[in-house]
Amino acid sequence: MATNKDAFRDYLQLEKKYSSHTVTAYCNDITSFESFNTIHFDQENIEQVNYSQIRTWIVSLVDNDISNASVNRKIASLKAFYKFLLKTKQLGVSPLLKHKALKTPKILQIPFSEKELEDALSHVQNPVGFEEIRNKLIVDLFYTTGMRRTELIHLKAANVNLSNGTVKVLGKRNKERLLPVLPIIINQFSVYLKERSSLLTIADCDYFFLTKKGLKLNDSFVYRLINSYFSAVSEKVKKSPHILRHTFATHLLNNGADLNSVKELLGHSSLASTQIYTHSSLAELKKVYEDSHPRNQK
Repeated sequence: MATNKDAFRDYLQLEKKYSSHTVTAYCNDITSFESFNTIHFDQENIEQVNYSQIRTWIVSLVDNDISNASVNRKIASLKAFYKFLLKTKQLGVSPLLKHKALKTPKILQIPFSEKELEDALSHVQNPVGFEEIRNKLIVDLFYTTGMRRTELIHLKAANVNLSNGTVKVLGKRNKERLLPVLPIIINQFSVYLKERSSLLTIADCDYFFLTKKGLKLNDSFVYRLINSYFSAVSEKVKKSPHILRHTFATHLLNNGADLNSVKELLGHSSLASTQIYTHSSLAELKKVYEDSHPRNQK
Protein backbone atom coordinates (compact mmCIF):
# COMPACT_ATOMS: atom_id res chain seq x y z
CA MET A 1 0.00 0.00 0.00
CA ALA A 2 2.82 2.38 0.85
CA THR A 3 4.33 1.79 -2.59
CA ASN A 4 1.07 2.64 -4.33
CA LYS A 5 0.60 5.75 -2.20
CA ASP A 6 4.11 6.92 -2.94
CA ALA A 7 3.61 6.30 -6.65
CA PHE A 8 0.27 8.12 -6.49
CA ARG A 9 1.90 11.09 -4.75
CA ASP A 10 4.57 11.24 -7.46
CA TYR A 11 1.87 11.02 -10.13
CA LEU A 12 -0.04 13.97 -8.66
CA GLN A 13 3.11 16.08 -8.26
CA LEU A 14 4.97 15.27 -11.46
CA GLU A 15 2.33 14.35 -14.01
CA LYS A 16 -0.78 16.19 -12.82
CA LYS A 17 1.35 19.05 -11.42
CA TYR A 18 -0.90 19.59 -8.42
CA SER A 19 0.23 21.94 -5.67
CA SER A 20 1.91 20.46 -2.60
CA HIS A 21 -1.14 21.47 -0.53
CA THR A 22 -3.50 19.54 -2.83
CA VAL A 23 -1.23 16.50 -2.96
CA THR A 24 -1.03 16.41 0.84
CA ALA A 25 -4.83 16.70 1.14
CA TYR A 26 -5.39 13.83 -1.32
CA CYS A 27 -2.91 11.55 0.44
CA ASN A 28 -4.30 12.39 3.89
CA ASP A 29 -7.79 11.44 2.71
CA ILE A 30 -6.51 8.10 1.43
CA THR A 31 -4.66 7.42 4.69
CA SER A 32 -7.83 8.28 6.62
CA PHE A 33 -9.86 5.73 4.66
CA GLU A 34 -7.08 3.17 5.00
CA SER A 35 -7.16 3.55 8.79
CA PHE A 36 -10.96 3.31 8.88
CA ASN A 37 -10.88 0.19 6.73
CA THR A 38 -8.27 -1.45 8.95
CA ILE A 39 -10.24 -0.75 12.14
CA HIS A 40 -13.72 -1.66 10.88
CA PHE A 41 -13.00 -4.38 8.35
CA ASP A 42 -9.58 -5.64 9.47
CA GLN A 43 -8.34 -5.05 5.92
CA GLU A 44 -5.24 -2.98 5.24
CA ASN A 45 -5.29 -3.29 1.47
CA ILE A 46 -7.80 -0.71 0.18
CA GLU A 47 -7.14 -1.71 -3.44
CA GLN A 48 -9.49 -4.66 -2.82
CA VAL A 49 -12.40 -2.94 -1.06
CA ASN A 50 -15.97 -2.93 -2.33
CA TYR A 51 -18.38 -0.01 -2.50
CA SER A 52 -20.23 -1.21 0.61
CA GLN A 53 -17.10 -0.57 2.67
CA ILE A 54 -16.67 2.89 1.18
CA ARG A 55 -20.34 3.59 1.82
CA THR A 56 -19.84 2.67 5.50
CA TRP A 57 -17.00 5.21 5.66
CA ILE A 58 -19.23 7.87 4.09
CA VAL A 59 -21.97 7.21 6.64
CA SER A 60 -19.42 7.42 9.44
CA LEU A 61 -18.17 10.78 8.18
CA VAL A 62 -21.69 12.19 7.94
CA ASP A 63 -22.53 10.87 11.42
CA ASN A 64 -19.49 12.78 12.71
CA ASP A 65 -20.92 16.04 11.33
CA ILE A 66 -18.52 16.23 8.38
CA SER A 67 -20.21 18.43 5.77
CA ASN A 68 -21.36 16.92 2.48
CA ALA A 69 -18.89 19.15 0.65
CA SER A 70 -16.00 17.82 2.74
CA VAL A 71 -17.18 14.24 2.28
CA ASN A 72 -17.34 14.79 -1.48
CA ARG A 73 -13.78 16.11 -1.42
CA LYS A 74 -12.56 13.03 0.44
CA ILE A 75 -14.32 10.75 -2.01
CA ALA A 76 -12.81 12.71 -4.90
CA SER A 77 -9.37 11.92 -3.45
CA LEU A 78 -10.26 8.25 -3.22
CA LYS A 79 -11.68 8.27 -6.74
CA ALA A 80 -8.45 9.83 -8.05
CA PHE A 81 -6.45 7.08 -6.33
CA TYR A 82 -8.52 4.31 -7.91
CA LYS A 83 -8.33 6.04 -11.28
CA PHE A 84 -4.55 5.99 -10.90
CA LEU A 85 -4.65 2.25 -10.12
CA LEU A 86 -6.77 1.71 -13.24
CA LYS A 87 -4.31 3.70 -15.32
CA THR A 88 -1.38 1.66 -14.02
CA LYS A 89 -3.37 -1.55 -14.62
CA GLN A 90 -3.38 -2.56 -10.96
CA LEU A 91 -7.16 -2.50 -10.84
CA GLY A 92 -9.80 -3.73 -13.27
CA VAL A 93 -12.84 -1.77 -12.04
CA SER A 94 -13.08 1.14 -9.62
CA PRO A 95 -15.26 0.44 -6.55
CA LEU A 96 -16.52 4.02 -6.95
CA LEU A 97 -17.71 3.49 -10.52
CA LYS A 98 -21.39 4.08 -9.73
CA HIS A 99 -20.97 6.45 -6.79
CA LYS A 100 -22.96 9.68 -6.87
CA ALA A 101 -21.74 12.71 -4.96
CA LEU A 102 -23.72 13.88 -1.94
CA LYS A 103 -25.95 16.87 -2.52
CA THR A 104 -24.55 20.17 -1.34
CA PRO A 105 -26.31 23.53 -1.02
CA LYS A 106 -25.27 26.08 -3.59
CA ILE A 107 -23.46 28.88 -1.77
CA LEU A 108 -23.83 32.23 -3.46
CA GLN A 109 -20.58 34.15 -3.34
CA ILE A 110 -21.55 37.80 -2.98
CA PRO A 111 -18.93 40.18 -4.36
CA PHE A 112 -18.07 43.54 -2.87
CA SER A 113 -19.77 46.51 -4.47
CA GLU A 114 -17.74 49.22 -6.16
CA LYS A 115 -18.65 51.53 -3.27
CA GLU A 116 -17.35 49.01 -0.72
CA LEU A 117 -14.07 48.85 -2.63
CA GLU A 118 -13.79 52.63 -2.70
CA ASP A 119 -14.64 52.92 1.01
CA ALA A 120 -12.14 50.24 2.02
CA LEU A 121 -9.30 51.82 0.06
CA SER A 122 -10.17 55.37 1.09
CA HIS A 123 -9.08 54.59 4.66
CA VAL A 124 -5.48 54.58 3.45
CA GLN A 125 -5.35 57.14 0.66
CA ASN A 126 -1.74 58.02 1.41
CA PRO A 127 -0.13 55.00 3.07
CA VAL A 128 3.02 55.64 5.05
CA GLY A 129 5.71 53.11 5.88
CA PHE A 130 6.46 49.63 4.58
CA GLU A 131 3.46 47.79 6.02
CA GLU A 132 0.76 50.30 5.03
CA ILE A 133 2.19 50.59 1.51
CA ARG A 134 2.43 46.82 1.14
CA ASN A 135 -1.07 46.19 2.50
CA LYS A 136 -2.78 48.68 0.21
CA LEU A 137 -0.86 47.29 -2.77
CA ILE A 138 -2.01 43.76 -1.92
CA VAL A 139 -5.67 44.80 -1.82
CA ASP A 140 -5.33 46.78 -5.05
CA LEU A 141 -3.50 43.94 -6.79
CA PHE A 142 -6.17 41.39 -5.85
CA TYR A 143 -8.90 43.67 -7.15
CA THR A 144 -7.16 44.73 -10.37
CA THR A 145 -5.79 41.34 -11.45
CA GLY A 146 -8.07 38.72 -9.90
CA MET A 147 -5.10 36.58 -8.90
CA ARG A 148 -5.48 33.83 -6.34
CA ARG A 149 -4.16 34.14 -2.79
CA THR A 150 -1.49 31.49 -3.36
CA GLU A 151 -0.45 33.21 -6.60
CA LEU A 152 0.09 36.47 -4.74
CA ILE A 153 1.99 34.83 -1.90
CA HIS A 154 4.32 33.00 -4.32
CA LEU A 155 4.76 35.94 -6.71
CA LYS A 156 8.47 36.20 -7.46
CA ALA A 157 10.20 39.58 -7.53
CA ALA A 158 11.77 38.61 -10.87
CA ASN A 159 8.29 38.12 -12.37
CA VAL A 160 7.16 41.70 -11.75
CA ASN A 161 7.96 43.68 -14.89
CA LEU A 162 7.63 47.41 -14.30
CA SER A 163 8.68 48.37 -17.83
CA ASN A 164 5.91 46.53 -19.66
CA GLY A 165 3.35 46.56 -16.83
CA THR A 166 2.87 42.83 -16.31
CA VAL A 167 3.23 40.19 -13.61
CA LYS A 168 3.77 36.49 -14.23
CA VAL A 169 1.98 34.21 -11.78
CA LEU A 170 2.11 30.48 -11.23
CA GLY A 171 -1.43 29.12 -11.09
CA LYS A 172 -2.98 25.73 -10.50
CA ARG A 173 -1.10 22.72 -11.88
CA ASN A 174 1.95 24.95 -12.27
CA LYS A 175 0.44 26.82 -15.22
CA GLU A 176 2.03 30.22 -15.75
CA ARG A 177 0.06 33.17 -17.04
CA LEU A 178 0.90 36.80 -17.71
CA LEU A 179 -1.38 39.43 -16.17
CA PRO A 180 -1.57 43.07 -17.26
CA VAL A 181 -1.25 45.63 -14.47
CA LEU A 182 -2.79 49.10 -14.42
CA PRO A 183 -0.44 52.14 -14.40
CA ILE A 184 -1.63 53.11 -10.91
CA ILE A 185 -0.44 49.71 -9.65
CA ILE A 186 2.92 50.09 -11.40
CA ASN A 187 3.41 53.32 -9.45
CA GLN A 188 2.58 51.51 -6.21
CA PHE A 189 5.05 48.76 -7.15
CA SER A 190 7.83 51.34 -7.38
CA VAL A 191 7.00 52.88 -4.02
CA TYR A 192 6.74 49.45 -2.38
CA LEU A 193 10.05 48.25 -3.83
CA LYS A 194 11.79 51.31 -2.43
CA GLU A 195 10.42 50.54 1.05
CA ARG A 196 11.18 46.84 0.63
CA SER A 197 14.84 47.58 -0.13
CA SER A 198 15.11 49.39 3.22
CA LEU A 199 14.22 46.31 5.30
CA LEU A 200 16.97 45.40 7.75
CA THR A 201 16.99 41.73 6.75
CA ILE A 202 15.51 39.90 3.76
CA ALA A 203 15.56 36.12 4.13
CA ASP A 204 13.15 35.26 1.32
CA CYS A 205 14.53 37.66 -1.27
CA ASP A 206 13.05 35.79 -4.25
CA TYR A 207 9.49 36.65 -3.21
CA PHE A 208 7.94 40.00 -4.04
CA PHE A 209 5.72 40.43 -0.98
CA LEU A 210 7.43 40.12 2.40
CA THR A 211 6.73 40.65 6.07
CA LYS A 212 8.60 43.42 7.87
CA LYS A 213 11.05 40.71 8.97
CA GLY A 214 11.84 39.92 5.35
CA LEU A 215 9.94 36.63 5.22
CA LYS A 216 7.46 35.32 2.65
CA LEU A 217 3.80 35.91 3.52
CA ASN A 218 1.50 33.04 4.54
CA ASP A 219 -2.15 32.21 3.89
CA SER A 220 -3.52 33.31 7.27
CA PHE A 221 -1.69 36.65 7.16
CA VAL A 222 -3.18 37.53 3.77
CA TYR A 223 -6.66 36.39 4.83
CA ARG A 224 -6.55 38.50 8.00
CA LEU A 225 -5.35 41.49 6.01
CA ILE A 226 -8.25 41.39 3.56
CA ASN A 227 -10.75 40.69 6.32
CA SER A 228 -9.57 43.66 8.37
CA TYR A 229 -9.69 45.99 5.36
CA PHE A 230 -13.32 45.19 4.59
CA SER A 231 -14.76 44.58 8.07
CA ALA A 232 -15.33 48.30 8.59
CA VAL A 233 -17.10 48.88 5.26
CA SER A 234 -19.00 45.66 4.53
CA GLU A 235 -21.55 43.57 6.41
CA LYS A 236 -20.99 40.56 4.18
CA VAL A 237 -20.30 37.38 6.13
CA LYS A 238 -17.34 36.37 4.01
CA LYS A 239 -14.54 38.86 3.46
CA SER A 240 -11.62 37.01 1.91
CA PRO A 241 -9.09 37.15 -0.94
CA HIS A 242 -11.35 34.83 -2.93
CA ILE A 243 -14.23 37.31 -2.62
CA LEU A 244 -11.92 39.98 -4.06
CA ARG A 245 -11.15 37.63 -6.97
CA HIS A 246 -14.89 37.10 -7.36
CA THR A 247 -15.40 40.87 -7.24
CA PHE A 248 -12.77 41.43 -9.94
CA ALA A 249 -14.55 39.03 -12.30
CA THR A 250 -18.04 40.32 -11.55
CA HIS A 251 -17.13 44.00 -12.00
CA LEU A 252 -15.40 43.26 -15.32
CA LEU A 253 -18.47 41.41 -16.58
CA ASN A 254 -20.78 44.16 -15.32
CA ASN A 255 -18.79 46.69 -17.30
CA GLY A 256 -18.84 44.83 -20.60
CA ALA A 257 -15.91 42.40 -20.54
CA ASP A 258 -16.55 39.18 -22.46
CA LEU A 259 -16.58 35.90 -20.59
CA ASN A 260 -13.65 34.36 -22.46
CA SER A 261 -11.35 37.29 -21.61
CA VAL A 262 -12.27 37.02 -17.93
CA LYS A 263 -11.61 33.27 -18.15
CA GLU A 264 -8.06 33.92 -19.41
CA LEU A 265 -7.38 36.54 -16.74
CA LEU A 266 -8.57 34.22 -13.97
CA GLY A 267 -6.56 31.29 -15.31
CA HIS A 268 -9.55 28.97 -15.60
CA SER A 269 -9.20 25.88 -17.77
CA SER A 270 -12.81 26.06 -18.98
CA LEU A 271 -15.62 28.57 -19.32
CA ALA A 272 -17.75 26.49 -16.95
CA SER A 273 -15.55 27.63 -14.04
CA THR A 274 -15.91 31.27 -15.06
CA GLN A 275 -19.68 31.14 -15.48
CA ILE A 276 -20.20 31.03 -11.71
CA TYR A 277 -19.30 34.72 -11.72
CA THR A 278 -22.05 35.69 -14.15
CA HIS A 279 -24.96 35.82 -11.69
CA SER A 280 -24.13 39.38 -10.63
CA SER A 281 -23.55 40.57 -14.17
CA LEU A 282 -26.90 39.07 -15.16
CA ALA A 283 -28.55 40.99 -12.34
CA GLU A 284 -26.94 44.17 -13.65
CA LEU A 285 -28.10 43.38 -17.20
CA LYS A 286 -31.63 42.79 -15.93
CA LYS A 287 -31.61 46.19 -14.24
CA VAL A 288 -30.37 47.91 -17.42
CA TYR A 289 -32.95 45.99 -19.44
CA GLU A 290 -35.83 46.97 -17.16
CA ASP A 291 -34.69 50.59 -17.01
CA SER A 292 -34.22 50.87 -20.75
CA HIS A 293 -36.86 48.83 -22.54
CA PRO A 294 -39.71 51.02 -23.90
CA ARG A 295 -42.37 48.55 -22.80
CA ASN A 296 -41.24 49.02 -19.20
CA GLN A 297 -41.43 52.81 -19.28
CA LYS A 298 -45.19 52.97 -19.08
